[in-house]
Amino acid sequence: MQFMWADTLLAAERAHLLRLIVWGGASFVLGTTLLVFLKVRRQGSVLLDHFAIQTATWGAIDLALAANGLRTLVLRDLTGATRLDRFLWLNIGLDGGYVMVGLALLVAGWRLDRRPGLIGAGLGITVQGTALAFLDIGLANQISR
Repeated sequence: MQFMWADTLLAAERAHLLRLIVWGGASFVLGTTLLVFLKVRRQGSVLLDHFAIQTATWGAIDLALAANGLRTLVLRDLTGATRLDRFLWLNIGLDGGYVMVGLALLVAGWRLDRRPGLIGAGLGITVQGTALAFLDIGLANQISR
């Protein structure tokens, strides 16, 4: 980790959490809107239902975790900054795992008689994992400068 002032790190972490809140909120609203739209129009699409459920659920979780993180945000000393850096790289690894799980579900759903529920869920997880990885890598890039 390069030299960085505590207030600069705090600003970068706050901006990251705000981006997560925007992403989580948009995912939650999009997933919920899609579910409501499908129910109102009474068009049964198992693929879209499962995609919307994943999108809304991941969005709600991202929103809750980021809002809590923003609420508890404090200036960090070197030990705290190191913990943040390690936690961030752990999250990047987990994000990659989410993408792999999503792709596995997508491929399994495609190969197992084209099961649209698995395909939709896999697609939703892959999208969320990819977006979270990009957001986390963005903060890691700022911290590593």
